[in-house]
Parts: sequence; structure tokens; C-alpha cells
Amino acid sequence: MKEALFGKTLSEIRQITDTLGLPGFTARQITDWLYKKEITDIAGMSNLSKKARALLEESYGMGLKPYGNVQESTDGTKKYLFEVQPGRFIESAYIPEGRRATLCLSSQVGCKRRCLFCMTGRQGLQGQLTAGEILNQVRSIPESGRLTNLVYMGMGEPLDNLDAVMKSLQILTADWGFGWSPRRITVSTIGIVPAMKIFAEHSNCHLAVSLHTPFDEERKLLMPIDAEYPLQQVVDTLKGFSFENQRRISFEYIVFKEQNDTPRHVKELARLLNGLRCRINLIRFHPIPGTSLEGTDEERLMAFKEALNAKGITTTVRASRGQDIDAACGLLSTKEMGA
Repeated sequence: MKEALFGKTLSEIRQITDTLGLPGFTARQITDWLYKKEITDIAGMSNLSKKARALLEESYGMGLKPYGNVQESTDGTKKYLFEVQPGRFIESAYIPEGRRATLCLSSQVGCKRRCLFCMTGRQGLQGQLTAGEILNQVRSIPESGRLTNLVYMGMGEPLDNLDAVMKSLQILTADWGFGWSPRRITVSTIGIVPAMKIFAEHSNCHLAVSLHTPFDEERKLLMPIDAEYPLQQVVDTLKGFSFENQRRISFEYIVFKEQNDTPRHVKELARLLNGLRCRINLIRFHPIPGTSLEGTDEERLMAFKEALNAKGITTTVRASRGQDIDAACGLLSTKEMGA
């Protein structure tokens, strides 16, 4: 199988062109074709010489893969399924909302973290995506040209695949790459402290941290990662981040019925997050098979939001989308695998 060009950085492409004895400017021409123009093969790189294209085609291919299936909701949300390895699938969710069009990206095949509320975790970790496979989700959907925002909140824990995720962010934001503003990209994490520090040092993209409760004893039950990196350590790490480049920190908070939506939780959240410039996104729980967890009712959800706002914590409720399709992350791919 030929090695993929798509997903390589400018320096990696330059190594290839140097090895092939091609002119120095050729590397920039290739990245321009890969990330700024919609071509599907090396033959389409028309400003490269025939010799250059022939040399590239001997060992390299584009590396693009079409999606294999799509579900479409009545609200316009689409869930795309990609087969990245034989019998192994990832999902990408396209979410249009007014002038905003967001793509939710996967970073792993499955996940090893086994959060109680997440369907993907039940698959276990089946494989890491390359930077090219991450970016292929952006490139290979019909709505690629309409996208305004990207969120790494699909299948997998992005910071468990740190090298590929950071490489994909570099390609997305570089002037020789897609040229996206970091402010339009958010990476989600459950709170892996060493990887968060590397992310903060090398990327200006936004960060979203899965929180779901301010109490460690409760969070350990929902998210085993808390035993390794307790909440106070996670928050202290975030407080050490630089905000010179307008980085935004947000917390994702799935609201469960009578479990994490009480005045006690409001008070502790205010204490825990004091001094940190951030916001909380409240999320309605999308039920998944085999769990006793239930989402809170609408009245209680809104009361919880208002109580947090009253404490000075900017709090919003994320709109539920795609409820008439397999909305919860991991459901579509799990069905496809027959799990």
C-alpha cells in the first residue's frame, strides 16, 4: 500500500521532495494542493512537472477515504461513518446551526477510558487515528466547504492520541495548511494533566474539559480517570495556562437526574472554579443502552443553570441535536460492528 501524503506536515513533505531530488519550492506546492484545493489524486497537481508527479506516484497516494454511511436528522444534523480499518469504524457529526456549521471529529477507534455515560468506551481502544485520518473527516464530507468550527469531541480521548492530534492541529492552523483560526477549534479532554500541559504549550486552540461533578468521589464513579488525575489537580493545571492568545477554557457537564444538579453541587463548583476564567456547558443526557443514568428534567436543568450564573459562572445549555438518529457518540459505530 502506498504511503499517504494527506496528513503530512510541510517539513515532512519537504523531506520527501528532497529525497526525490525535486526543487525546494515543490513542497509548498504539494501542501497547497493537499489542504487548499479539492483534488483527489497526485495527477491533479497540475503545476508540478510530469516527472515530479511520476516520482511521487511511485511510492505515495493521496490517502483520502470516502465515508461509508450517513444518517440525517430532521434538524439537519448528519452523522457520517468512516471505516478506517477492516471492520473498525469512526463517526463524525455535522451540526448546522444558523451561520455556524460545526464538525465533531473522532480521534481514536474506540476508547480505553470507559466513562460510565459513554458508548464509545464500551468498545475499548481498538486503534489510534493518524493525523490524516482525523483530517480526512474534515476533507471528505460534502459540507467541508461550509464548516465554521471544529470540535474534537467525537469517539476517543484526543489527548490519548496526543501526537496525531497535535499534528492535525498544526496542519489545520498553519498558513501552508488549511489556514484555520485556532479560535474556531476546540479540543475536548477528560483531564489528562501531562498532555494538557503539552497542548497548552504548543497550541492556541480552545480546550474543553469533561467535568460532570465537582466531587472526586462522584466523578470517579462516572469517570475512572479521576483516580489518576483528581479534579483539583486538573483545575490547578488550567489556572496555570496563559490566556495571552485568547484561549478559552470550558467545562462539559452532563446533567444527571438528582445526582449532580443540586445546590450542593452549585456551591462546590463555585469554590472549585474560583479565579479561573471559564464557562460551563450543560448537556442533556442522551440515554444509552445498559445504564441506569437518567437525564434531569428541563425545569431542574434551567434552575441549575440560573444558580450557576448567579454565582458568577458563565453557564449555557447546549442544544440537543440529532435526537431522531443515533445521537450519542459511539452508537452508530457500535451498531455497525454488531457489538
